[in-house]
Amino acid sequence: MRGTLAQIPAGVWALGFVSLFMDVSSEMIHALLPVYLVTAFGASMMSVGAIEGIAESTASIVKIFSGALSDWLGRRKFLAALGYALAAATKPAFPLATGVSILVAARFVDRVGKGIRGAPRDALVADIAPPALRGAAFGLRQSLDTVGAFLGPALAILLMWASGDDFRLVFWIAVIPAVFSTLLIVIAVKEPERPPDLRKPRFPLHVDELAKLSGAYYLVTLVSATFALARFSEAFLILRAREAGLPLALSPLVLVAMNAIYALAAYPAGALSDSCNRLSILAFGLVLLIAADAALAQEGGLGLVAVGVVLWGLHMGLTQGLLATLVADVAAPELRGTAFGVFNLVGGVATLAASLIAGALWDRFGAGATFWAGAGFAGAALAGLALARLKAPGLGAAHRLSAMQG
Repeated sequence: MRGTLAQIPAGVWALGFVSLFMDVSSEMIHALLPVYLVTAFGASMMSVGAIEGIAESTASIVKIFSGALSDWLGRRKFLAALGYALAAATKPAFPLATGVSILVAARFVDRVGKGIRGAPRDALVADIAPPALRGAAFGLRQSLDTVGAFLGPALAILLMWASGDDFRLVFWIAVIPAVFSTLLIVIAVKEPERPPDLRKPRFPLHVDELAKLSGAYYLVTLVSATFALARFSEAFLILRAREAGLPLALSPLVLVAMNAIYALAAYPAGALSDSCNRLSILAFGLVLLIAADAALAQEGGLGLVAVGVVLWGLHMGLTQGLLATLVADVAAPELRGTAFGVFNLVGGVATLAASLIAGALWDRFGAGATFWAGAGFAGAALAGLALARLKAPGLGAAHRLSAMQG
């Protein structure tokens, strides 16, 4: 596995560190935002679910256009850098906010930046990485991204303790790594030249071009959408831990623990998927999600919540990078940006629905109903994965073994 790391192209490493620094910034804010909304502004659980769902689905909607534009232009780095720059520019709005509406607007624009960069960046990883290392490349980027996702909440905890729970100070400090991330992608990431014989789509979102995306691609997208219904915002993990008795200043510890496990699992899962069927690893990840939901649905103390958070992190590590890898596997090179954009749009709609359902169930029936519903959707995604294996027997096949045999 160490040898595989050395073979991953420098551009993938650079994109991984770009993601790491932006996630440090975003998660310093995101880890505190649900509690800030509830304690400082009196927002309801339904409002938290709506804000989180709208924020993430906005990013997904924008991705389809930025991904298609990157296919049409034949250039991905410019759009990715633009998205990171926009996100960095919006960070000061969080400490300056004086009401929920400003926080919603800041979160919205920040996620527009995420949407602009997402699909072109993922397509750029696929363009740079050789097929035999694709799982490892996506796993590495996801792992570095997630290191940032747990360093951010860890810094938030330390700064909240040191400042006497000064939310605004923490939000101001979060601006710094966002600016560094933007500078890094501009300076350190080199985009490969477009192959001269690669077909240029006339209009990537035209129905004729979308029809060129394979049946296997649409199967992956459908399974992922069902999966997204089971994966509502991690804000509900924080709120569940607070309900179980976790002190306010330690609430970001939930995301620190979850993302630490996620980061440790993402690269090994991606590297392993290059040598075995990716769908088998995804199926195991879904089983872990069902177990996490079952633990979090119980009316126990912090011990059960901790078990649920660890299992949630493991399932993330085993699934999120692999879903992106599967899209790269089945999408035509000239339509990779569009493929990632459509994939994320469908997932974003499902994420919005999941967060709204989760918030409504929590407000009406309590935390248990929210997590049991998540387990039900995860079971449906598991059934969809079995159907995908039957419909497309070659889906998720081991690329490293195929390359060695070739």
